[in-house]
Amino acid sequence: MSTARTEGLAAQARALREGDVTAAELVRRSLERVDATQATVNAFRRVRAEAALAEAEEADRRLERGERLPLLGVPVAIKDDTDLAGEPTAFGCAGAFPAKARDGEAVRRLRAAGAIVVGKTNTCELGQWPFTEGPAFGATRNPWNLGHTPGGSSGGAAAAVAAGVVAAALGSDGAGSVRIPAAWTRLVGIKPQRGRVSTWPDAESFHGLTVNGPLARTVGDAALLLDAAAGQHPGDIHRPPGIAAVEAAGREPGRLRIAVSWRPPFVAARAPLHPAVRRAVGDLADALARLGHEVEEAEPRYGLIGLSFLPRAFAGISQWSERVPDRTLLDPRTLTASRNGRLLAGAALRRARRAEGGQHRRIGELFSRFDVLLTPATATPPPAVGAMTELSGRRTDQAVIAACPYAWPWNVLGWPGVSVPAGFGDGLPVGAQFLGPAHSEPLLISLAAQLESDQRWYEQRAPAAVTE
Repeated sequence: MSTARTEGLAAQARALREGDVTAAELVRRSLERVDATQATVNAFRRVRAEAALAEAEEADRRLERGERLPLLGVPVAIKDDTDLAGEPTAFGCAGAFPAKARDGEAVRRLRAAGAIVVGKTNTCELGQWPFTEGPAFGATRNPWNLGHTPGGSSGGAAAAVAAGVVAAALGSDGAGSVRIPAAWTRLVGIKPQRGRVSTWPDAESFHGLTVNGPLARTVGDAALLLDAAAGQHPGDIHRPPGIAAVEAAGREPGRLRIAVSWRPPFVAARAPLHPAVRRAVGDLADALARLGHEVEEAEPRYGLIGLSFLPRAFAGISQWSERVPDRTLLDPRTLTASRNGRLLAGAALRRARRAEGGQHRRIGELFSRFDVLLTPATATPPPAVGAMTELSGRRTDQAVIAACPYAWPWNVLGWPGVSVPAGFGDGLPVGAQFLGPAHSEPLLISLAAQLESDQRWYEQRAPAAVTE
């Protein structure tokens, strides 16, 4: 079976069902790609070579018996903020973390669908920044240019997919952490509706900011992983109605009213839009108009939504840092954020949660006039590795805001978004995001799939993914 015919998640699942390839072959190929890229791309914190091969052999026996599941025998990766039985969950931190006794609910569902987890991917410390670097594991690098970051905090997951190690990976998004690395590695990243994919054993993650979502080279593959991972644990706080993402990826979206927004929400720092990003997103807007959609510029009424983001983010960091075995190993910026979180965990956090209904109404007014909002995914192309690593906390915040001002409001709202490739800036990938109101993933996925058929971004491979 040729590599070209088994590149994608859906293609691999189909080849396994038809007997054209074995799970052992796919997992072995994935592990070979880990070996070939780990010294340069450094996507993985943990690799389960022996366990994954044993699970592949069992999957092959199940396939031979005629068992059929959506992802039976297909290798995937998960971010190291998600529990996997027998492995630690270090979430980018240094120190000796204990192995988890059981899978998180999202992983349980992926494995119930037959997927084989080959490893856990790198993430920055407690998912705070749009780069994936730290003393615990070094620097994860962008497969398109090893001198640059793949983004963060799901940078390892994005790098693993862009480098061709796995066809899809599960990341998490608390302020753009799926959509930002998707944009910077030329992938599709889906931030689902809050609660669509369980964060259990946390009833909600980072006070509702963070959700789990897929990264893949195509909309269809991202939708397939989303369908496999979706669903709730009985203890989850948020329980949205089910969707059929794969069906949506195969459906025409119809003629839509699409708003294009260039202005990010107010932040206490400058966030100028890089000209190459504006050109790339403008070109996508032109393509959408050519496809028959009504496209015009319009701006959401964000208000001071940042006042609702910061207490939730800092309180989440503070709570998660209590799980770290040795807090003396934490980045000084993490310790500062944790102290802030303790200060904000009372009245400020309660006010932030109460404000959400008004934010839904104010920002949601846009969707009485438009079906979808299109914005840049980031304001800049991916920065160089190390550009933010040694900065002070204040200067890190300024650099992060300047690079990534567009994604985080949708985490406050809990609404879905889909990041898609938009082109290149300074020779590096950049992206756009489709944003919608509550439960609008099917529409966003359908629109992204239509655009993908026109743009065919999946035909280009990152240099680190190309093999002889």
